[in-house]
This record gives sequence, C-alpha cells and structure tokens, in this order.
Amino acid sequence: AANVVAGLSAPQTQRAIRNSLLTAPVATAIATAFGVPLAYVLAGRSFPGKRLVEAVVILPLVIPPVVGGAMLLSAVGRFTPIGAAAAAVGISLTDSLVGVVLAQTFVAGPFVIITARSGFESIDERLEQASRSLGYGPLSTFWNVSLPLARGAILAGVTLTFARAIGEFGATMMVAYNPRTMPTQIWVDFITGGIDEVVPLALALLGITLLVLTAIQRFGRVPTVIER
Repeated sequence: AANVVAGLSAPQTQRAIRNSLLTAPVATAIATAFGVPLAYVLAGRSFPGKRLVEAVVILPLVIPPVVGGAMLLSAVGRFTPIGAAAAAVGISLTDSLVGVVLAQTFVAGPFVIITARSGFESIDERLEQASRSLGYGPLSTFWNVSLPLARGAILAGVTLTFARAIGEFGATMMVAYNPRTMPTQIWVDFITGGIDEVVPLALALLGITLLVLTAIQRFGRVPTVIER
C-alpha cells in the first residue's frame, strides 16, 4: 500500500492522471457532438456515399491503433498542410494535448456512433411520423422525440467511448507521446522499472474507469440498454 501511495504521489504520475482526466472527457464530448447526429442520419436516411461513410466510421475499429496513429500523422503531422496551417496560428496537432484528443477521438468515436445508431434504428417510425404530422420539423422531431427515445443507447455509447478514450495507447503514442497520459506513462514505467512500477498508475486507471462506469450505470441504466 505504501508503494502504491508513493507511486501515485510521483509528479509524472500526477501529470499523467491530470492529462487523461482532461483529454478523455473532451474527446468523448467531441465524439458525441458529431457522432450522435451522424448516427441519426445513418439510421434513417439513404444518400450517395452512405456506404463510404459507414466504412470510415468502422475503420478505426478494424485497424490496429498504431496504424490509426500513423494515419493521423499523415493527415495532421507538422509537415502536412493541415499541421503546418495549425502551427502557423500557434496550435500544435502533435506532441500536445490537442494531439492526444485527436488520437482518442479517432479511436473511440466509432463506439458512440454505432451504439447511437442502433438506438435510433430501434425507434418506432410511427412516433416520428406522428410528430411530423403535428407540424414539428425534422430538427424538432429529432430533439423532442428521437433523442429522448434513444437516450439509453446514446448513454451506453458515451460510456464506451470514454472508457476507450481514457485507455487509448497505440494511436496516442504515435501522435502525442508527450505529454503523457496514463496509458503512455504506464508503458514508460514498465520499460524503466518493470511490472512493479506500473501497479500504482494501473490501479488508478482501473479505478477511474470503474467509477465512471458505475456512476453511469447507476443513473443511466446502461446494463438494460446493453442487454437489448
């Protein structure tokens, strides 16, 4: 116990915890803000290029995270047009907290999209049609009917996205090895000190993840949604 407390008191450990607790919620919020509307569109509409969009959504789930990180570097690295443009205005898209968020969002985002889409697809279309027949537009129907009915699935997706984001290692290591998050710091501790060195931070990561899952399960009834 003393070793765990001492390990958690180390400055590099506290920085890693702080960085993870800052970046994972931001990545989850970004993924939710863009992913839920996209999931709604994918669930209810056919449009040119839909198969391509679906493939792009699934891609981060089927490729190794390290490959995903390499793809991100090819797109937003400092020597790419996007990376150079961001650097010109003082924003670094790699080796920064922004880079961490990009990596986490890329890898974890599909979870909320896929889960929310499943929730939207399970809604009885007659309820949405009734809303439209009463004079409500598409946006009002989405906000007042579809979104509340799919709330459980969306919450489950948000939970999975956060859990995946806070535990992301491969893509983060490629895009932003520094500043370190808990997974990257665990890897450094393992390389430098062996398995004993990773125990404090690994316990902290496990504890934070379980705390979030327990809280959302308690207030959002996630298990019911997953069982469906």
